[in-house]
Amino acid sequence: MIKNLIFDLGGVIYDIRYENIADTFAGYGFPNFTEQYTQAAQSAAIDLFEEGHCSVEEFRAYIRSLSPVELTDRQIDDAWNAILIDVPEERVQMLQQLGKSYRIFLFSNTNELNYNKFKKDLQNKFGIDIFDTIFVKSYFSHQMHLRKPHPEAFMQIIQEQGLIPQETLFIDDTERHVRGAESVGLHAYHLRHGEDITEKKWMRML
Repeated sequence: MIKNLIFDLGGVIYDIRYENIADTFAGYGFPNFTEQYTQAAQSAAIDLFEEGHCSVEEFRAYIRSLSPVELTDRQIDDAWNAILIDVPEERVQMLQQLGKSYRIFLFSNTNELNYNKFKKDLQNKFGIDIFDTIFVKSYFSHQMHLRKPHPEAFMQIIQEQGLIPQETLFIDDTERHVRGAESVGLHAYHLRHGEDITEKKWMRML
């Protein structure tokens, strides 16, 4: 029986669009950013940023080292945050209902820039900190210094929360993250492109 749910954030709860980053940089005169970052793959420097081993200032310096044009801090930040779209209200309502029957957690690969932006935006939209009020605990890669799909990241959550893997379902939109979860014994559901968690197909695994 499933007693615990672990949700990914981007692409599952939070609507995102990876292409927006490259499109925004291209508008500034910095083309081909998809060579550095897509859903399928990203550079080692971005891995470090997501693991909290690289500061915002170091990340901006990395972007500038790649760009053929001069970029301001604001331009870099705006382009990087352009990935973030919105969280539909019905998803938050669904999570609130699930929280009455399950222990629910969040596990997101993210970074300081995106984190600061979506925390502020969601607080303004919903009037609450959903990460503290809806989830038992929210885990963010840049704070853990670990990221999906590494088994160590999942094991930290399992051990810290005393979870039994066979009683825990992980939901993510990236296949390699799903495989990482399965490697430590978690049940896992791959949310396909175009599928919405409010459609509740994943609930067949409960």
